[in-house]
Amino acid sequence: MKVVVIEDDESIVDVVNLAFEFRWPKTILLSASAGKLGIELVQKESPDVVILDINLPDIDGFTVLKEIRKFSQVPVIILTVRSDEEDMIRGLETGADDYIVKPFNYITLLARVKTVLRRSEMPSSKEGYATSFGSRLKIDFVSQKVWVDYRLVKLTPTEYKLLVLLANNKDKVISHREIVKEIWADNSCDNIQNIWIHIRRLRSKLHDIPPEMIINEHGEGYMFKRT
Repeated sequence: MKVVVIEDDESIVDVVNLAFEFRWPKTILLSASAGKLGIELVQKESPDVVILDINLPDIDGFTVLKEIRKFSQVPVIILTVRSDEEDMIRGLETGADDYIVKPFNYITLLARVKTVLRRSEMPSSKEGYATSFGSRLKIDFVSQKVWVDYRLVKLTPTEYKLLVLLANNKDKVISHREIVKEIWADNSCDNIQNIWIHIRRLRSKLHDIPPEMIINEHGEGYMFKRT
C-alpha cells in the first residue's frame, strides 16, 4: 500500500507513520509539507489513500483537494481541528471521503483508513455485471464506472458505494442507520448531516436535481427510483 500525507506538522506525520508501521508495516509512506508539492506527489505516485491537512503554508487543503479531484478519485481523509466543523463540512462537500479531528490517536487513524480502503474495494452487486438502472443510469460493477445520460461520471469510492447500495435496493427505503452500517462500518459518520452532504454531492454528479433518482423519505432515509 502507498500513502501520501500532505501535512506541514512533522509530529503529525510521525504519528501517521507509526500508525501504518503498526498495522501495515510494508506501507510506503510519502509526505509533502506544502499543498502544491502534495498535488504533484499524488499525481506522480498514484497512492492508495491521501491524508490531507486543511491548513497548509502555501495553499489551503480545499484547493489541494479540488486539484486532486481533477485527475484522481483516490480516497482522501482530511485533517481538521475540533472547533472547525465548517471545515469538515466544506471538505466533504469538496470531495473528501472522511475526516479526522485533531488531536487524534493512531487507533482513530487506522479505523478511518480501513473504512475508506474498504469502500474503494469492488462492492458486490446482485447482478455481478454491468447493468442499466432505468434509461439514464448505467453501472459497470467490474470497472466501477458510472454513466448518466451516456456520459461518464467520476465518483469517489464513498459516492460509488453509496450509489450501488441504493441502486441495488431500488424502490426500497434505506434508513440512515443502514447507510451508516454499510458505508461507515466503524460509525465514523455519526450524524445525518454527513450522510446528507454525500447524498447532495452524489445527486449533483448524477444531474439528479431536482431529485428523480435518489428520493428523500423524510425522517426515514433514501430510496432509489429508476428513471
